[in-house]
Order: sequence, then C-alpha cells, then structure tokens
Amino acid sequence: MKKVLFSVLSFAFLNLNAQNTPLNLIPQPVEVLQSAGSFALTAKTTISYNKADVSGVAEMLVQKLSVPTGLALKAQEGKTGLIQLNLNDTPNAQLGKEGYTFESTPKGVVISANQTAGLFYGMQTLLQLLPKEIESKVVTKATWAVPAAKITDYPRFGWRGIMLDVSRNFFTKAEVKKYIDDIARLKYNTFHWHLTDDEGWRIEIKSLPKLTEVGAWRVPRAGHFGDREPAKVGEKATVGGFYTQEDIKEVVKYAQERNVTIVPEIDVPGHSMAAIAAYPELSTTKNPNTFVNPGANIADWYGNGTFKMRYENALNPSDEKVYEFLDKVMTEVAALFPNQYIHVGGDECYKGFWAADAGCQTLMKKLGIRHVEDLQGYFMNRLEKILAAKGKKLIGWDEILEGGISPNATVMSWRGVKGGIEAAHLGHEVVMTPTTYAYIDYNQGENTIDPPIYAGLRVSKSYSFEPVPDGVDAKYILGGQGNLWSEQTPTLRHAEYMTYPRAWALSEVYWSQKSAKNWDNFSKRMEAHFDRAEVAELGFSKAVYDAIITPSMKNGKLMLELGSEISDLDIFYSIDDSMPDKYSSKYSTPIELPDGPITLRVITYRAGKPIGHLITLKRAELERRAGK
Repeated sequence: MKKVLFSVLSFAFLNLNAQNTPLNLIPQPVEVLQSAGSFALTAKTTISYNKADVSGVAEMLVQKLSVPTGLALKAQEGKTGLIQLNLNDTPNAQLGKEGYTFESTPKGVVISANQTAGLFYGMQTLLQLLPKEIESKVVTKATWAVPAAKITDYPRFGWRGIMLDVSRNFFTKAEVKKYIDDIARLKYNTFHWHLTDDEGWRIEIKSLPKLTEVGAWRVPRAGHFGDREPAKVGEKATVGGFYTQEDIKEVVKYAQERNVTIVPEIDVPGHSMAAIAAYPELSTTKNPNTFVNPGANIADWYGNGTFKMRYENALNPSDEKVYEFLDKVMTEVAALFPNQYIHVGGDECYKGFWAADAGCQTLMKKLGIRHVEDLQGYFMNRLEKILAAKGKKLIGWDEILEGGISPNATVMSWRGVKGGIEAAHLGHEVVMTPTTYAYIDYNQGENTIDPPIYAGLRVSKSYSFEPVPDGVDAKYILGGQGNLWSEQTPTLRHAEYMTYPRAWALSEVYWSQKSAKNWDNFSKRMEAHFDRAEVAELGFSKAVYDAIITPSMKNGKLMLELGSEISDLDIFYSIDDSMPDKYSSKYSTPIELPDGPITLRVITYRAGKPIGHLITLKRAELERRAGK
C-alpha cells in the first residue's frame, strides 16, 4: 500500500511539474492550456496531412525533425499520423488566414488551420516546444518530447515585417534566404527588401543594364561608414553585387513557401546616386562624374532634421525621361514580385538642386506650385499612376506626406509615429516602424561595448512599443516592422547580432495580443531562446545583461543611477581603480560621486557569477552624458 501511495504521489508531482514548466514560446500565443504528460518522437512517428496543399509544410517539418533526431520520418497524405497537419473543412472564423489550433497529448499532435499559413505557424510552435537540440544541424542526443498542451493562436496585425538593407552592404542570395528563414520562424510574414540606394543598385533591370553594370559596384574603401574617402575619377569599382532576375524569383519562391511576402523597395526620388551614376541624365546636373557612394559623407546635417547634399542624389522631377525610366524599372519589378505593394522610398529627398534647376522652375510655374518641396508630391502622384497601371499599390516612408500624398498610398511611419497618425487621420493605411522602437541597426546596449553607431535602442524599449497610437482608428494600422539598415552591418553574422533579440521582442509586439504583454515574462522566455540560438549558431546580442548607467547633475554634483533590463541581476561597481566583483560595492540607491578624476567600473552578476560585460567610463564621459 505504501508503494502504491508513493507511486500515485510521484505521478501527481510529475504531472504538476509538467503543467508548471514554462513553454517559452515566442511570440506568446493567444491561449495556452498545459496538461500532464508529453508526446515522444520515435522511429514509429508518422506525419500526415489531409490535403495536397499542405505537402510543402509537411515536408519542411520532416526535414526539420529528421536532421537533429536522426529519425527517418516521412509525411503522407490521407492516413492519420501521430503528427497531423489538417486544413479545416469548415473555416474557423476566429483563426482568420494565419491562425491555428494546436493540441499535443501523449498520443500525438494535431495542428489545424484554415490556410497553410496557419499550419506553417503551428509547425513553428511545435518546433519551439521541442528541446533546444532541435536547432542542431547534426544528429544529437536529447529527449525528443513535446509537452502536452492545447493552444489557440492568431496574429494581432496582418503586417509583421523586417526590413534588410542590401544596398549599403550587399548580402548574397543564400544569406538573404537564411535571414528570411529565421524571421519566418518568429511568425513574421513580410520581408521588406531595400534594394537600391546611394551605395548600390542590387536588382537586375534587363532594359536598363547599366543599373547593375555600373550602379551595383563601388570603389573599395575601409574604415567607418560615413567617414570614407569619396570615389575618384579613374578608380576601378570592384565592391558590390546584385541579384539577377532568376535570383529574385528563387528568393521570392523560397519566401512564399514560408508565408513571407517580399516587398521590394526602389528608393526614389532621393537616395538615387547609384542610378544616377549609371544614367547621369536622370539628375538635374547630369554630372558624368557621379559615382556610387563608397561610404563617404555626402551630406551636411544640421541637427534639426534638415540637411544639404554635397552631391546630387535625386531624380529630376521635371524630366519626362525620368518617368520613362521609372516605368521601365517598375514594369520589371512588378513582374518579379507578386505581392500588391512596391515600396518607393520617398525619404530624405534634398530639393536644393531642384530649386536651382530651370526645368523644375518651369514645371512649378506650369503647375502653379509655389514651394519646391511640393514637387515631391507631383513626383509621387506620377509614380503612383505608373504603379497602378501595373496593378501595384504605392507604399513609402512618411515623407510622402509632403507636398500632398498620393490618393491610395500607404505610409510607413519612421520619424516617430506622427506621420502615421497624420496619414491615418487622412484615411490612409499605415505601417508603424518608428526609429524610437523599431530601428534594429541601433546599438542595443552600452555604446562603449556595442559596435559604434549614432543611437541606441534596448530590447525592453522595443518590447514596449504599442503600434496603435491613442486617438487613431486601429483599422488604419496594418501593423509594423523592424528595420535593419546596413551602414555598420557588413556581414550576415553581424546582421543577426543586431536583429536578435530585438526581433523576438517585436515579433510579440506585432503578433501577440496587447493584453498579453509582460516584460518580465518575456525576458524569461527570451533567455531560453538564447540557449536555442546558441545551438542554431544564430548570432545574437546579450547586451540585455549589461548594466544601464544613467548619470545626472544635481546641485552641481555628479549623480549616478545604475540599473538593468533583467530584474534579478546584482550590480557591483568601483570608483577606486579596482576591478569590481561580487565583493565590491553593491548598488542599491543613487550614488553621488566625489569631485576629482574618477573612473567608474560596473559589472552585473547573477547568483554569484558574472553575467554582463565590464563597463568602464571616465568622469568626463559621465559628465557629457549628464549634459554638463
């Protein structure tokens, strides 16, 4: 009797543990109900699907499960497998196009959805429920068990995107595919492909071959982007690359298989130096010595958002040949990308060269335009008609509001949320991607530790983003995205480092329900994903473990507040030139620093072991940050 009672109590304890074990899913599903037990993957596990449309998802699951487990799994249509991928015969209205239901018991796993997109996302949930070793690229040992759970899940927003800039630094076709694969696993459904800019034209346009013969290449330069020497006459351009149209088709197909829509960006009328280098007649000055920018400083910025270009990088809005050029470009781009949108940029267009051009002045008089800034509105309206003739919708950065927005344009709000609010009030659809929350090229921790860039954005700040501003009708907010500009991102590995974990945070902002947002809960799940990323060999930052140092001046004294994004860290510091450890001063309340030359050293610990970087700042830097 004692043995039986012990067994019952042990089983109850195991069941309780199973139900209390966190599932660590990112993004957080709408509803999760855990139960006792788990489903074990074995050599006898079968995968089935009920309709032929699901075969692609099923084969993807077979591949993902087979590699690390070493199991010879197969997928088949019709027969009932231990893992089932089923399209609903009668659509479940709650799930929409991308939602799914998931149920795992000791007997098996059933994923159901209205469309294959939902099954793909249900598959991602299944993979996240397996141990971290599922991310291995080779056969490895693990307990291949799926905890029992019942999940209902669907996205809050229809546009959940990440932008990758391949102009400033070129990424190969294989690298782009890997990047897409990684974001798709987080239930992102949009890949914004920034294909053209001053630093390179990356897409083959067969009717305009110089765009890639000339515009895809720049002279070699080293050093910090923005501080490099401009190109010189006679230098050979050898750095760069581009995607052939066959490359584009391959990447588009790859993305479609992962429920990712690719939105191409052809950035005009500004940011067009690569195009002008290929065809100088597209500009007002028609300077034959225009070169693809190798990372030189080509503009003077005045600190209030205004700037002056040192070189012309804008298309001429008064020249009909420019619109003929755009028609050729957009004809080929529209044929390559089946989605409804083409992003046309529209940002940071300097109008100084337009103001000095006789043709632009004549056009302004003809149109009754008093301000040269309004020529951009004319340009965008012309471009929208070109796109509409090809069955495409125009989307652009929030500067397209300037000079009168095109009637059916969609606005991507990047300079804060103000542009998005204005566009929504005008009845335009909006994608929210403000610098203050969504620019994942910013450093994500202490700027003496992270690679140098002009601004910072911590993962907790990204997680706090609310895409629907107060006073705005939510129906106009399509969703949002994170943007990775590549001036300071020369490799895919570094692109991953900048993307994660902030893309994990933003995936939850755009997918999960607003009421589910909880930073402490998310941060615990994020840490579990650090372990998974290690196995996957995915680049990511651990800046979240570093101390946050906030200096201020109070009554002429330098004060310090120390903190961290993770709640259970201890912070130790020194100001006596010693190296801080767990025996040093432990931070608890704001510190008043004594006068004189001081070097602050700070480090974080967890459970008696160092976890963050050692940060060292001298008094002069602390005072600078305090605004003294």
